[in-house]
Amino acid sequence: MISGPTPPVGAESLPYSDPVSPGELLTGECGQVPPQAQSENHPLTAAPTEKAAPSMSQQISPDALIPVRMLNEFTYCPRLGYLEFVQGEWAENLETMQGTFGHRNVDKPDRKNLPAPNSNTQKSKGEEPLIEEGSERIHARSISLSAEREGIVAKLDLLEIEGLRVTPVDYKRGHVPDIPAGAYDPERVQLCAQGLILRENGYDCSEGVIYYISSRRRVTIPFDEELIALTRKQISDFNTTSAAGICPPPLEDSPKCPRCSLVGICLPDETNLILHQLQEETAPVSDAVETDSPRLNGRPAVRDGLRRLLPARDNALPLYVQNQGAIIGKSGERITIKVKGEQIASVRLLDVSQVCVYGNVMFSAQAISELTSRGIPICHLSYGGWFHSMTSGLVHKNVELRIRQFAIAAAPDLSLQIARQLIAGKIKNSRTLLRRHLTERQHPVLKQLAEYYRRARIAGSAETLLGLEGMAAKEYFSELFKLFPDHPTFDVRDRNRRPPRDPVNAVLSFVYSLLTKEVTVTLQAVGFDPMLGIFHRPRYGRPSLALDLAEEFRPLIADSVALTAFNNGEVGPGSFIQRAGAVTMTDAARRSVIAAFERRLETEITHPIFGYKVCYRRILEVQARLLARHMLGELPAYPNFITR
Repeated sequence: MISGPTPPVGAESLPYSDPVSPGELLTGECGQVPPQAQSENHPLTAAPTEKAAPSMSQQISPDALIPVRMLNEFTYCPRLGYLEFVQGEWAENLETMQGTFGHRNVDKPDRKNLPAPNSNTQKSKGEEPLIEEGSERIHARSISLSAEREGIVAKLDLLEIEGLRVTPVDYKRGHVPDIPAGAYDPERVQLCAQGLILRENGYDCSEGVIYYISSRRRVTIPFDEELIALTRKQISDFNTTSAAGICPPPLEDSPKCPRCSLVGICLPDETNLILHQLQEETAPVSDAVETDSPRLNGRPAVRDGLRRLLPARDNALPLYVQNQGAIIGKSGERITIKVKGEQIASVRLLDVSQVCVYGNVMFSAQAISELTSRGIPICHLSYGGWFHSMTSGLVHKNVELRIRQFAIAAAPDLSLQIARQLIAGKIKNSRTLLRRHLTERQHPVLKQLAEYYRRARIAGSAETLLGLEGMAAKEYFSELFKLFPDHPTFDVRDRNRRPPRDPVNAVLSFVYSLLTKEVTVTLQAVGFDPMLGIFHRPRYGRPSLALDLAEEFRPLIADSVALTAFNNGEVGPGSFIQRAGAVTMTDAARRSVIAAFERRLETEITHPIFGYKVCYRRILEVQARLLARHMLGELPAYPNFITR
């Protein structure tokens, strides 16, 4: 899973700081609060903790103030605003990085003293006004102000102050749009909100300026009554939406989606397609009959016309280090690996999605700090490949999802619905793998697995489902082991582990650990607690939810990797060490299996529901997000991944 860099969290930055709408520029969200803007009630930006939307006339809690940048996002797309403000989602793309670069100057706060406005309530008899008409023009950058009566807070890019008049200047990437208003509504609302903040703080503000970096032009936006009314309506609607606790539906086939940085999190077309499929009434088809069309809960998937908004694969990949005694450090924008003081490798941080270390591998403090601040997890595995811990930055901020996850895990009927889908998907994919390799098309095991699949989808209890999963696994492995090379060293009769007693089971256990690690990283990036499962019961130190989601991918990824490694000769009789009845892999064999595993994750296939080509690593993320959509109530059922 490619984990996007996590925005830094501090006194002056939000969990959702520097969000950006598609094709737009980041507004400066860093800097120091000027002395006159500080008070015991001044909001240090933080995510809302209460769902009640207060009246605009009431005193609003600082935690409930809406950043004007979020108001821009909500006006652009209500779902985008909710995802970033309420759920704390964030992802980088080219536009956001360009916006950050173009904003670098106004993001740096200056040390100028911003005079307070002339106020009759503050001015004593005989005192001179703090700002006088006709005084020298002042420019101030990155100013933090809030307006509790309006319910908003902002970091203003640039203020032009001349006498009693203050004009906010907001920087935007791109060119001036050719429209009568001079700017689109999200930008106009954002700028007007800044004007309302300045007015509430006692300044005279009747207009604002948007500076388009690419055009190098200023566009003046007057704050007329119509724009002010629109801005206040958006604030009210945003408060109402946040208080409801329900994510707005995705846009339908909108041109806004392709360039949105959160498109891989939102999944607009995928969510809409699944919702439409679940609403369609189609004739039932027997589960035991093989069909040419993939189906979702008994309904054929409609794959025509779905846009591929997700990249097929990511550029960043995991970094594996198994050299015992190696030291991982940081040099500039690169990760370095040294053994006995000699550098053996150097990798750009930009190319690393996660760092996986086996056994005794050490890290410098600088490397750990840089990796965690960028949202790059460190996965710790034993020398033999047992995944036991993970080092990461602050966990995902989507508390809503974890609340729902815990509630569903505590409700047997709700957890059983998801567990049935996961186990049914595993059985069906196990059958598919055997069908691809068995020469006999009507092999008895295929018929038996089809029956177990049918029964798993309607299992009445978790115990029944567990029994069906065990019987299906026994039938599956009895035929799977026959597909490995016929060599005395590879003789295997059953699935065994802890420790594995033959080379085949040693490779299977190792690959299952790799898959569990990959799914754990994905789940944590999405916002789940990987330790609390739906089918696998909680156990100390076990990522139960990762084991749940990995079930339907064991045949397609893990078992396929093991078959490929043996049948292609990537591991052979000399690749294993046997001691006291246990079997383990050599370092060279482990490298070969890791390489085969990574190749499999990068393999592109046609998605059976959505119809576009995408790699398995991306599919893991999509499935995790679809599971989140179901738990949050957007999708009535979890659509398991079943390939043909």
